[in-house]
Amino acid sequence: MGEAASARPRQRLVVVGNGMAGMRTVEELLKLDASVYDITVFGAEPHGNYNRILLSPLLAGEKRLDDIMLHPHAWYAANGITLHAGDPIVAIDRTRRIVISRSGRKAAYDRLLLATGSRPFVIPVPGADLPGVVAFRAIEDVEAMLTAARTRRKAVVIGGGLLGLEAAHGLKRRGMDVTVVHVMDRLMERQLDAPAAALLREALERRGIRVLLKADTAAILGRDRVAGLRFKDGREIEADLVVMAVGIRPNVELARQAGLYCERAIVVDDTLQTLSDPRIYAVGECVQHRKATFGLVAPIWEQARVCAAHLAGYGHRRFVQTATATQLKVSGIDVFSAGEFGGGDGTEDLVFRDARRGTYKRLVLKDGCLVGAVLYGDVGDGAWYFELMRRRADVSRLRSRLVFGRAFCADAP
Repeated sequence: MGEAASARPRQRLVVVGNGMAGMRTVEELLKLDASVYDITVFGAEPHGNYNRILLSPLLAGEKRLDDIMLHPHAWYAANGITLHAGDPIVAIDRTRRIVISRSGRKAAYDRLLLATGSRPFVIPVPGADLPGVVAFRAIEDVEAMLTAARTRRKAVVIGGGLLGLEAAHGLKRRGMDVTVVHVMDRLMERQLDAPAAALLREALERRGIRVLLKADTAAILGRDRVAGLRFKDGREIEADLVVMAVGIRPNVELARQAGLYCERAIVVDDTLQTLSDPRIYAVGECVQHRKATFGLVAPIWEQARVCAAHLAGYGHRRFVQTATATQLKVSGIDVFSAGEFGGGDGTEDLVFRDARRGTYKRLVLKDGCLVGAVLYGDVGDGAWYFELMRRRADVSRLRSRLVFGRAFCADAP
């Protein structure tokens, strides 16, 4: 097989996007068969591939830039991969099967992998383009925030989700006065119920981070630079730095221009192949599969495995969406959520709260099964609860002990 493989002419794989999803796919492909393709990668940023999840500790000073690098430039050279960093693709010619970069470089492909990720959503309000308004998505955003922290005093973070709270924590660690403003009535409403969110708010405020809820931004104030925010109810607050952390949008402009079928994102089948062109695959946050888009690592890693198998010619794998759990660390506070934690008809809640230790658990049961969980402060049993949910295990006989955790349910099914 080795001689046959070496006799085959190598095909050309071009990867558009040098982020975690695309490079994980390349890693998986190299494990399966490093001889199939000559690989060329185009990335918008000047760096190698880095762990975007660790931008928050980089901002807080808990990590250095080298600590978050997954694939430095030397890795590409060592694996025979051509990297064009800081030179994003701006056009795809599907007829001639070439891509064209911003600098005018052209590269031909036999297979094309789109891993263009997502863009931070910027609230369309007056002043959103003022100097001093930044997103929190890339190393350059962290650098902009660190520069502001050295010379400015008041930071406002728009967005009370995970990313916004991590930005607030990092800026507070850098010595800024920080306010988080959130349009909803509680923080992290997609992951936490009201009691857990209230505990989180209290913990953040004890750390000196101000939280304003039901605060709908109407305008960012300032002439030559950001100076404050005005809310729709007329309130105003001062700001030297504004961080937008209100969500992401799949980056699909390049795919649309190339005539690929897109809805909210690039629509792919179970093999991660685009519907419009069998030579083009897509993975990561730019992908839509069976109406769903993706932002968590676990499903994207599975996409990478499936896509790599098909690129390598092992066409037996299919991408199947599965339930996911969210375990997060927000400013040093552990939170976990999974399933239908909001409850609803036919459900019952099991709740445990230890105010002194700052822990909270809420388990949601339905028809004898665990269907949802929210844990705050103590998340050690999160994986076990999630496994019970995934298996649809009957926990009826454990009802009186379930909320106390696995140690009290040694005879769990």
